[in-house]
Amino acid sequence: MRLVQLINGLTPRTVQGPLDLEITGMAYDSRKVVPGGLFVAVSGHRQDGHRFVGQALAQGAVALVSERELPEAPEGVARITVPDSREALAHLAAAYYDYPANKLHLIGITGTNGKTTTAYLLESILKASGIRVGLLGTIEYRIGSRVWPAPVTTPESLGLQYYLSEMVREGVTHAVMEVSSHALEQGRCRGLNFEVGVFTNLTRDHLDYHKNMEAYYQAKAKLFFHYLGETAFNPGTRAIINRDDPFGERLWTEAVVPKRDYGMERDTAYRPLAIHSDFQGTRAQIQTPRGVFEAASPLIGRHNVYNFLAAWAAGEALHLPTERMREGIRSLKTVPGRMEPVPNPKGLFILVDYAHTPEALRFALRSLKELTPKKIITVFGCGGDRDATKRPHMGQIACEYSALAIITSDNPRSEDPLKIIAQIEAGARGQNRRTYDAEALTQMPDQPGYAVIPDRRQAIQRAVHWAGPGEVILIAGKGHENIQLVGDQTLAFDDRQEALKATEASRV
Repeated sequence: MRLVQLINGLTPRTVQGPLDLEITGMAYDSRKVVPGGLFVAVSGHRQDGHRFVGQALAQGAVALVSERELPEAPEGVARITVPDSREALAHLAAAYYDYPANKLHLIGITGTNGKTTTAYLLESILKASGIRVGLLGTIEYRIGSRVWPAPVTTPESLGLQYYLSEMVREGVTHAVMEVSSHALEQGRCRGLNFEVGVFTNLTRDHLDYHKNMEAYYQAKAKLFFHYLGETAFNPGTRAIINRDDPFGERLWTEAVVPKRDYGMERDTAYRPLAIHSDFQGTRAQIQTPRGVFEAASPLIGRHNVYNFLAAWAAGEALHLPTERMREGIRSLKTVPGRMEPVPNPKGLFILVDYAHTPEALRFALRSLKELTPKKIITVFGCGGDRDATKRPHMGQIACEYSALAIITSDNPRSEDPLKIIAQIEAGARGQNRRTYDAEALTQMPDQPGYAVIPDRRQAIQRAVHWAGPGEVILIAGKGHENIQLVGDQTLAFDDRQEALKATEASRV
């Protein structure tokens, strides 16, 4: 594509140099610039792309987009300055890939908890309806049989437009996207028009970035205020909103698009009339505008009914047949790292869950308490270089619902793991639980309490060793992740594999 075509519609401050250039590629990472490419210098949260213009030129960039003048650029290079490089990147990326979003039914799911499970359920419903669907989310990006691991929930705009264009090329008609607050705040979704938007809930998370809950809410709400409107596919676009959540109730009053509500605690359009949950799965009788239907799923935990309702409501907004929606919910066997059972030779109930926020941990543990009178051991930690204010809340909740909480490490990154654990302990101590010496403890204690085992592998091994027949182990925080971030090291670590190895060793 010629540069002059690419920048059509852009509102630059200045334009210098030749514009009749054939652009062979685009990048905002100078290491990925190709000869004949366009480099967009983005001022990021941690790095400023303007510092790497020299490297981009050395890689063969023939055009530069930046927020300030670049005197180091030679005369033969096109130089375009703009007020906001990230906004320009979104515009340029959409143009470069020929506006793929306009050729897709886009469904966006946002919220603190439940995005991934809702996205997987809706993807399964669409597949059961005979629809070709792509998925972009926290665990992976998926187009047919092609799968990419997801470094972030919602890609930067350039990557996002690439994946959407690949969906179009592969004949996909519907794209299910988890939309993160970071993506909305940073404008990665500029140029997208979602046919359906789902709001799951808003609880404490990412306050290291957003600073307070009001800013966090405003970021999430942008999906419904700026990116959800009438489309060529569906003039009756709907917002699907969980009104049991206080921020969902607020969004319900503020969003001016056509909308439907769901919940478990009030008279909403989508609500359960009866719920049965056990370790084999969950069944719910659901009231919908179409009538009353039963949804049955292998997914474990009463909290998953919220995800059933959200996916069902989105399916109805997309005019999908009821029986196909029931089949889609029924056929999804598991979601990686979301209350995922770990079959094991010791016969324990071991579940791995991504619960890394206070409310997610509360939902998971409350669901387990409803399933069994047996003791629950919870292995968990909190991530480093992330919102520290949630740490004592996590300790409090783990101790409130567990017979034994084992506080350990979870991606400490650049922080001291013991410092993180101490902050978690502050909440655990507030529950008046006993503190146990892990080295001295030889069996499951009679009185509720907590122990500290900084090494996550050892923490899982001890939990397996202490657990008795029929007792439950919840390993929370990492879910589907297969790495542990310690300092500047990325170490292989998968809670599911570690739990299985621990049970096998325990039998010997």
